[in-house]
Amino acid sequence: MWVKIHSSTRKVIAICDEDLLGKKFEQGIKQLDVKESFFKGEKIQKEDLIPLMKHEFKEGSTFNIVGKESIKTAIEAGIIEKNSSLKVKNIPFILIIN
Repeated sequence: MWVKIHSSTRKVIAICDEDLLGKKFEQGIKQLDVKESFFKGEKIQKEDLIPLMKHEFKEGSTFNIVGKESIKTAIEAGIIEKNSSLKVKNIPFILIIN
């Protein structure tokens, strides 16, 4: 999975499945754009991403998570509930504002 940490007033943690990077999905008026400029940071394996998610969630960071594997990892980390994500073209995504 790709992870990029944006720091400003608060941290935004952008996470996406590796195969979705750079792709755009449209369904009616809905659009999901997985831009490299926003999501492409560092490739991280699930076992390293879970502690990062837990830590950043406790710190009050905002998350933008896209893709089945990334969503599943967020559920395993305990930062989102199962079935809480939305979908565009069957691609799950969620925005967590802590």
